[in-house]
Amino acid sequence: MKVSQLDFEYMLECQERDIATILVEEQGMSIHKALDILYTSKTYSLLHNPATGLYFQSPRYVYSLLKEEMSGNENTEECDRT
Repeated sequence: MKVSQLDFEYMLECQERDIATILVEEQGMSIHKALDILYTSKTYSLLHNPATGLYFQSPRYVYSLLKEEMSGNENTEECDRT
């Protein structure tokens, strides 16, 4: 599915907000720490690559990838379709 750049950016912002909220609520971290973890993750890089399609997935699914990455079990390469 092709989306406009503006729609893509909006979807990313919503994903970032939702994933950070999940990190705060489920991991008990501050919003600053949650954003730092998200912004420095491989999952975040994949999310920002339109070719992966992650921007179109549910925040819970993307969070599950980030959680795997945080645990050191990086299975996110399956989404790396560049």
